[in-house]
Amino acid sequence: MKLTMEQAAGRVMVALDYPDAAAAERLITELQGIPCYIKVGMQLFYAAGPSFVQSLKERGYHVFLDVKMHDIPNTVKGGAGSVTKLGVDMFNVHAAGGSAMLEAALEGVDIALTGSGLRKPTVIAVTHLTSTSQSMLNEQIGISGTVEAAVIRYAELTKKAGLDGVVASPSEVEAIKAACGTSFKTITPGIRPAGSEVNDQSRIMTPSEALRQGTDYMVIGRPITAAPSPRSALESIIEELTSYE
Repeated sequence: MKLTMEQAAGRVMVALDYPDAAAAERLITELQGIPCYIKVGMQLFYAAGPSFVQSLKERGYHVFLDVKMHDIPNTVKGGAGSVTKLGVDMFNVHAAGGSAMLEAALEGVDIALTGSGLRKPTVIAVTHLTSTSQSMLNEQIGISGTVEAAVIRYAELTKKAGLDGVVASPSEVEAIKAACGTSFKTITPGIRPAGSEVNDQSRIMTPSEALRQGTDYMVIGRPITAAPSPRSALESIIEELTSYE
């Protein structure tokens, strides 16, 4: 099924990897009117704080808060409650924290939602970063086997704990969907339009290739934010997605 322009825009999460709110605001202004998702990561969240996230929500954006919580269950429960109260649409934790931590995140969400009138955020888990190569996984992280097998193991753990999906590279999407079902969401960094710099990513695909794999959302940062015209770069990606059948 072909995507409409609005549907395609909603699949793209623009990564606001900026050092402060002022720099991020310039991009937000340039992209005004395009109904994309906005991803706020650690650098910007630590600099601009919760008020910046709230300002994005007030302007009608869907917000993915990418802070990758990984701590003891009680601490993650509290953190999950705090970001839920910000009204974010999605946030993530690390699958490596284990079942108890994953379940604690959902408990924190439920506590925060009680009597709040807020919508429940989508809660996802990071499997392995797209910068993780086979040698890094085996020799540095100390996990044997293939990257895909390690990702699937974390995806299955995440689904069993009751979360909504995972962050993984686009090359693992088909296997994740096969193991966890098509409704289990995949959010894929490592998206690089043809001709873009690879930078520090190891497992990458173009937007249309990722869509062909069945991914639900694609995170795209520097190919948009570092482009001479970020708006034109985003519009080109959306056009590519609407052209795919």
